[in-house]
Amino acid sequence: MSDALDIALRLVAVFAVFLVFPLVIGQTEHKVMAHMQGRLGPMYAGGFHGWAQLVADGVKFAQKEDIVPAGADRRIFQLAPAVALLPYLLVLVAIPIGPHNAVGQALDAGIFFVLAVMGVGVLGSLMAGWASANKFSLLGGLRTAAQLLAYELPMLLAAASVAMAAGTLSLPGIVEAFHWWWVPWQIVGGVVFFTAGLAELQRPPFDMPVADSEIIFGAYTEYTGLRFALFLLAEYAGIVVLCALTSVLFLGGWHGPFGADGLGWLWTLLKTVVLAFGVIWLRVTYPRLREDQLQKLAWTVLIPLALAQIALTGVVKVVIS
Repeated sequence: MSDALDIALRLVAVFAVFLVFPLVIGQTEHKVMAHMQGRLGPMYAGGFHGWAQLVADGVKFAQKEDIVPAGADRRIFQLAPAVALLPYLLVLVAIPIGPHNAVGQALDAGIFFVLAVMGVGVLGSLMAGWASANKFSLLGGLRTAAQLLAYELPMLLAAASVAMAAGTLSLPGIVEAFHWWWVPWQIVGGVVFFTAGLAELQRPPFDMPVADSEIIFGAYTEYTGLRFALFLLAEYAGIVVLCALTSVLFLGGWHGPFGADGLGWLWTLLKTVVLAFGVIWLRVTYPRLREDQLQKLAWTVLIPLALAQIALTGVVKVVIS
């Protein structure tokens, strides 16, 4: 009975994080962009600092008419938002937030699990583009497929490097094996992992699949109301997952300068929030890449860097042993 209660409490905690954190990231993006770009709109809703902007957005999406194009594949069209969103809920189950088994479910091959399931989330965009009966949506879906193929490899190679250093594929095991001196010689892998993750989430400057100046809004052009809101929520959930994974793999997760086990979850949360702020900052700062520039960055820069990181990890492991 106690085991069942423990599992239930863990699932409730993961589900609560899944429901709350992406919305917090979305609200934060409104405010950060408003300050950085001098946008007045998001600062007025509800009065003090525009606190009701998120509520206003939710009401707006709920009121919009739910439209399915006449020529669309109806079932695939309706299923795509769920396929885009739910994989991030599964990934959160395997990400440790603190010591002493503070994780939804510890997996021996957790790093393979999270990367495989995150890749499934991109299929939601492919399904949306294919099922919309719109050439711009189809083009956005094809760009999503090309982007996934290009950036999945450097992301996997970078994660493999830190797994080699730790000698385990378990996410809690990687954090437990972490030492502060890992940061300087694993930082290249961390940058490659984080950059490839942004590209898979189609976040600026890697948002070519939704380039409004060329293909309206890509795979999401025909979506309205709550289904469109689910795609946005999937993007913010992906930011939470990517930043949490980066902090766990490359920044020591729950390890902090004071070494207090009781505050381990706070260090993980703090690192995740700082990285999420960086994601928003990148959106405000850099223009999107051209499609050829996007592919060139993956194949000629990120993949060689990831391979070099693996070679360096092998050398360091040999020297240490």
